[in-house]
Amino acid sequence: MLTAGNLHLLCWLGRSGSSWLKREGDGATPKGAWHLREAFIRPGMRAASGLKCRVLRRNRGWCDDPADRNYNRLVKLPYPGCESLWRDDELYDVIVVLGYNDCPRRRGKGSAIFFHLAAPKGRPTQGCIAVSRKDMLKVLALCGPETRIKVW
Repeated sequence: MLTAGNLHLLCWLGRSGSSWLKREGDGATPKGAWHLREAFIRPGMRAASGLKCRVLRRNRGWCDDPADRNYNRLVKLPYPGCESLWRDDELYDVIVVLGYNDCPRRRGKGSAIFFHLAAPKGRPTQGCIAVSRKDMLKVLALCGPETRIKVW
């Protein structure tokens, strides 16, 4: 369950649940309190938020190769060892980058930990936090630069 102010919303975590000992590829959502760094929103979508919001472009990816100097960072595609942020499903129509393993970055501790849209019928993520489109828009409207998401 995700709580935002007085809202209580259904959410999905990683396929392996949550963990204090997050590792790259383990399918766990990292436990802790993470800042919401910025949002990427697919062109044509509208979302009100106090977060920095950028338009998602087809040539954007996220590096998840622990050996790469850009590990756990936004990259321009094509780029080896990264995940495309432009997907054919709707899961990344809204992506909020969580401040997990970003300052400092520790290789192999996990990357691409996002708050994003859930599959239409809901299902576990690869280590992220997901909510319905309707709920995402409600949560984004409440968020600002100091907002944190807590996973326990």
